[in-house]
Order: sequence, then structure tokens, then C-alpha cells
Amino acid sequence: MSTKRNVLVTGATGQQGGAVAHALLARGHRVKALTRKPDSDAARQLASAGADVVAGDLGDAASIVRAAGGVDTMFLMGNSYEAGTEEETRQGIIAADAAKAAGVGHLIYSSVADADKKTGIPHFESKYLVEKHVAGLGIPYTISAPVAFMENIVAPWSIGALRQGTYAFALPAKRALQLVALTDIGAFVAALVERRDDVFGKRFDIAGDELSGEEQAKILSQAIGRPIDYQEIPIAAARQQSEDAALMFEWFDRAGYDVNIAALHRDFPDVRWHGFADWARAFDWSILERTSSET
Repeated sequence: MSTKRNVLVTGATGQQGGAVAHALLARGHRVKALTRKPDSDAARQLASAGADVVAGDLGDAASIVRAAGGVDTMFLMGNSYEAGTEEETRQGIIAADAAKAAGVGHLIYSSVADADKKTGIPHFESKYLVEKHVAGLGIPYTISAPVAFMENIVAPWSIGALRQGTYAFALPAKRALQLVALTDIGAFVAALVERRDDVFGKRFDIAGDELSGEEQAKILSQAIGRPIDYQEIPIAAARQQSEDAALMFEWFDRAGYDVNIAALHRDFPDVRWHGFADWARAFDWSILERTSSET
């Protein structure tokens, strides 16, 4: 086991930040979990797992500096879906500056794979603006940049169709997309925390698997135990919901993520990488039996 670290985790009550916090705790590191809602169920669960839950807001530099007292590492992430892209960038820059002011020895920023390749996707570009700011601060940093989450399959916007036996997504059935499990993101960030100076100044695009929607539907059918059919959502329908999302889907079809998965997994064998079938077999599909009001 490497040196035990003191890590401030932002977004700790969300999916990705929660995965990072739990992975660090499982590895014996000390975690400060930053949240705007320290009385929430997710915050209480983190406290029960051993985290020190602290109140703070990414847009409030003073609260970040206070929370960062006594930590040697900070995991920083934003949420464009909740805050909007401009606010995500603003908060990310404020929080990164606060990390520097607090003397944090290693800042790990969570971006998105290929954000550095001029995709034109608003919520990719907003993260890349923060990346560039972090890189210019003159402090030790690392960029963790995951591809699409496997858990998007069971997100609120997907679960209804899945209950009806359909996996609906805005890509052609045979177009492959790279995916990563949230637990693997958490384990990867824990690996960055432990490798520390070996990863300073580096950017890592991370993925666990690559397969088409048609292939995902077959795996889901086996894991769930009943037929799941793939349905392509027209881009025009996606655009009615979100221009940002539509631009992302068009980019997925035109270019898509390009992580060298074999090389990544070879270089980080300490992460127990999940293929999509591994993730699907381990997931609790009883969620499909619950009513929409319960999820």
C-alpha cells in the first residue's frame, strides 16, 4: 500500500464523485467529501463509510479553501447538466484557484475524453477551458477524462424505455461507442492519487469497453433475462431535447472516442476494469420492477 493520502473529493454525493470517494476509502485513504447538502442521504452514507463530510460550494472560493485545509490531494469535477456549461467553467476555475491557494499538492481534474480535440460539443468545451486553466496554475495536476458511463443505460432518461424492453439511443445500431463503469473511474482516480508524481502533468482518456448499441442490447437481454431491443433515436428528436446532446451524438457517429483501451488497461492493471458484460451481470436489475416514482 502506498502512502495514505488526505483527499478532498468534490461532487462526492453524485455518481462519479461518490465512486471516487468510496474507492479511496476502500484503499485506506482519508476522504473529505465536499457537498452543498451535508444532510442528504448520500452524505450520510459517505459519513457512515468513513468520510468526513464538509459543506462547501464550488462557486465559493472561501469554502473550498476551508475544506482543503489539511489535505494533500483534491479531486475536482463539475456538472454541466446541473449548472450549465458557462457556470461549470466558472466554478471549475474558482475551485482550481482555491486549491492552489490552499496549497493542495496534487489536483486531479475530471474532464471528458477527447475534450482537448475541438469537438465543438458545449459540455466538452466547458471542461476543456477548466483543463487549460488548471494546466496553467503551476501546481501538480492530472487530468482524468472518462468516456460515456455504462450507468447511462439506467439513467432517468433511459430507464423508462428499458422497462418496456427497449434500449433507445441516438446512434445507428452498429455504431460502436466506448464506455466506462463508474466503479472503474473511482478506482482509476485512486490509482492516480497513489501514483502521484508519476502522473503529474499528464492527461488520461479512460474507457473500459467498446461496443455497438446492438451488442449492448444483446448483453442486456442476457443480464436482465428478457428480450431487450435496440432502437435508434433520430437526431432531430434528440435535438428537440438538447442541442448540446445532439451535437455530442453527431460527434459520436462522425468520430467518437478513441481511447487505446488495451494500452490503458496494461498500464493500469491495478484497476479491475469492467467490460460491459461484467457490469451488466453485476448490476441489480430489480430497478426495472420499481415504479417511476421510486427511481
